[in-house]
Amino acid sequence: MVNEPRLVMGIDPGLTRCGIGVIAVSPGARVRLVHVAVIGTPVSAPIGDRLVDLERQLMALMQAYPPQHVAVERVFSQHNTASVIDTAQAAGVATLVAARQGIPVSLRTPTEAKAAVTGSGRANKAQVTAMVMRILAVTETIRPADAADALALAITEAWRGDAQRRLVSASRGGR
Repeated sequence: MVNEPRLVMGIDPGLTRCGIGVIAVSPGARVRLVHVAVIGTPVSAPIGDRLVDLERQLMALMQAYPPQHVAVERVFSQHNTASVIDTAQAAGVATLVAARQGIPVSLRTPTEAKAAVTGSGRANKAQVTAMVMRILAVTETIRPADAADALALAITEAWRGDAQRRLVSASRGGR
C-alpha cells in the first residue's frame, strides 16, 4: 500500500562494532524509530568466521525488520589501513546480504549523512547523535555513535534516496 510506512535500514559497517538502524518512513518523509542495535564479532575469531557471523546477524535483522531499502556507509580512506579493510569487508557482507534478498542498497558517505541530518557535512559525532534523536523524537541517548550513525544513514536514504531515484528516472525519460 502506498500510505503504509516503509522500512529503511541503515548500516554503519564494522566487524567489531556494526551499527544497525531501522526506521519507518511515512508519506511526507516522516520518520520513526523502529529498531537500533550494535552487533559485532569476536576480535579473536578467524576473519572467515567473523564474516560468516556478521552475515548471520545481518540476515536475522533483515528478516526481523524487513527493509524496503538498505543504506550502507561507503568506506572512505583513513590512515589505519587494517581498519579500512575490516570496514570494507563488513560493508561488502551487508551489501551481499541485502542483495541476496532482493533489497536495493545505496552507499552513502559519512559526509552526506552528516549533512542530511545536521545541515553540515563537518558535524561531529555528538551533533549527529543529537539531531538523530531530535528527528526521531527519542529522549534516551543513542549509544554508541555507530548506532546513531546507522540511523543517520537510514534517515538520509529516506529523505534523499527517493528524490534522487526520481531525478534519475526523469532524466532517462521516465524509464
